[in-house]
Amino acid sequence: MAERKHGVPAPPTESAIRSGEWDGRDLDHETFRRVLFVDVDMTEMINRGSTFEECTFSQVRFNVSEHDDSSFVNCTFRRCSFFDATFRACKFTGSMFDGCTYGLLKVEGGDWSFVGLPGADLRGSAFHGVRLREADLTGARLEKAEILRSDLSGAWLHSADLTACDLRGSDLAALDPQVTTVKKAIIDSFQATVVAAALGFDVR
Repeated sequence: MAERKHGVPAPPTESAIRSGEWDGRDLDHETFRRVLFVDVDMTEMINRGSTFEECTFSQVRFNVSEHDDSSFVNCTFRRCSFFDATFRACKFTGSMFDGCTYGLLKVEGGDWSFVGLPGADLRGSAFHGVRLREADLTGARLEKAEILRSDLSGAWLHSADLTACDLRGSDLAALDPQVTTVKKAIIDSFQATVVAAALGFDVR
């Protein structure tokens, strides 16, 4: 089981929602705190402005769902599926993902700082204009993904695979090409200067 940064335990839950209790429901500015969601089908759900605080999602299906201006703060996601899910201007600060699937995940804006995605298979996913400060992407697979105009300052990228990943416009100050796979990754001229300086080159 993947651990949160520095071994911090997941928050305890105080109530539970299980399969059969969530029939095609769409959410509009609802609030949930310390709720355990187990085997809940949220496929194609529309979520506008709802808040989930310190919740745990276990085997929940977010496939083809759409979330706008919603918060998932300090939540835990275990073996959940996010196929073709879209999150716009959402807040995931401090949340942890363990054993989840993400095919075609799309994230547009929002704050994903301090998120734990160690070893996540994010191939083909898209993060546009996302705050990923100090996100744990250790060993993450990001081949052919898009991380455009995003803040990766302080992110943990050790052993991450960024092969053919489009990184243009993102903060790469935390990227160490010596411990991260960057073959054919796409960057702009300014980023090339930053990476060269990190490798010890005297850029003039």
